[in-house]
Parts: sequence; structure tokens; C-alpha cells
Amino acid sequence: MSKRFSVRAYPGFGLFSLLFFIYLYLPIAVVVFYSFNANRIVSNWGGFSLAWYGAALSNAALLDAVRISLIVAAIATTISTTVALMAALVIVRGRNVRFRRVSETVVNLPLLLPEIVVAVAVLILFSELGIANGLVKLVIAHTTFCIPFAFLPIRARLQGMDADLEEAARDLYASGWVAFRRVTLPLIMPGVFSGGMLAFVISMDDFITSTLLNSGGATTLPVYIFSLIRQGVSPQLNAISTLIMIASVGLATLAFIIQRRE
Repeated sequence: MSKRFSVRAYPGFGLFSLLFFIYLYLPIAVVVFYSFNANRIVSNWGGFSLAWYGAALSNAALLDAVRISLIVAAIATTISTTVALMAALVIVRGRNVRFRRVSETVVNLPLLLPEIVVAVAVLILFSELGIANGLVKLVIAHTTFCIPFAFLPIRARLQGMDADLEEAARDLYASGWVAFRRVTLPLIMPGVFSGGMLAFVISMDDFITSTLLNSGGATTLPVYIFSLIRQGVSPQLNAISTLIMIASVGLATLAFIIQRRE
């Protein structure tokens, strides 16, 4: 019988864990705290105020950057999750698939290469093809490096699924598409959802690729925030960071609730 892990069995481990979490989350708490600072100088507390949140939400450039990031992330997530689902079905469930390991390595290749290498390669490719639309370049690039992030959870879920359930559906005269839609897809949907959420977060958070492909007014949120940092830290930047954290926590909470229900 396995024993439950007890922190008290390891002297000093509890204190070390506490110090670690303080080190990890204290800077975030400082950012949230100073986002309510009425003083323009971040380090000098001038009283409680929500003015910087109002300034952030009325910033046209910021809202445009959020819009671009959401559009790119939504399209990239949809395409990359669809491609990852098809790749997982072929690699895991496919019969007589030659070079299965090689195919899986090719799908996961963007994870193995440094992002700056992929970004430069994509930039050169778009230059040679003459693609000038910044939004199109961002969608294609984000879709490319989001595929392996969506693929891994889907593959893991598909590998843990009993293949006999699909065979039983086929024995009951269900076509391949009906068996996939009625049996396979509902069972692997938590993995598909996790992969899609991971791809969305990775796309929203990307900076290196978005910086190199930033053109034609297609400025994403991380690139815009970096431009603000170069001008100096301000309470408005803290307010923007706090709003992003709230949205991220809300998204993670929603994903957790959906997975618990599944």
C-alpha cells in the first residue's frame, strides 16, 4: 500500500517550498499592487486609483494589438488543432504507416528547433514568396509552431483510449466517419480541448516570431507591450499586465472546470 506524501517527513522542505512560491509570485503581486498607484512614478505610492485601468482600456493602440493577437490566435488555434488531430489519428491509429517515428518527429520538429531559427526561416520564406500582408504572415507562422503543442495532448489521449471501442462501433455497421464522430472524438475531446487551449496560449504569448514578422500594422500584444517597456515602466503597463493575468487565470480556470466535468 502506497503512503501519502507528507511534507513533515522532510525537514525544511515546507519552508523551502514557501520561499520558492514567495520568490515566484511576489514580483507578480508587486505588479498588481502598483497598477492601482495614482502616482505616475511607479516606485512612489500616491494613493489608490483605477485611472490607469481606464487609460489602458481606452488606449486605441492597445486594443488594436489585442484584436490582432486574438484574430491570429483564434485562426492559428483552429488550423493547428485540426492538423494535429489528423496527424495524431494517422500516427496512432493508422495501419501500415511507414516511417511512423520519422513522421512524429517531423510534426514535433518546431519544438526541437530554437524559435529564432524558425522565425528567421519563415521570414526568409515569406520574403522569397513575396508575401507582404503582416496578418497572413503571422497566422501562417503561428499555425506552424502551434501544431506540436496541440499534437502532444491529443496523441496522449488517443494512445490512452481503448481501440476496441472503435472496433465495436465498426462491428455495429458504423462507417469510419460515424465511428469517429460518435465514439472517438467524444472520448478524446479533453485532449483536443487541452491541445487547442495550449496552442491558443502559445500563440498569444509569442514574441520572437511576432517581432520579426511585425509589419503592415499587424502588431501583436507582446510586441506592443515590449514597445512600452522601452519607454519606461508606467502604472498603465502594470494595469495592462494585471488585465492579462486576470484573463489568463480565467481561461485556465475555465479549462480546469471543463476537464473536471469530462
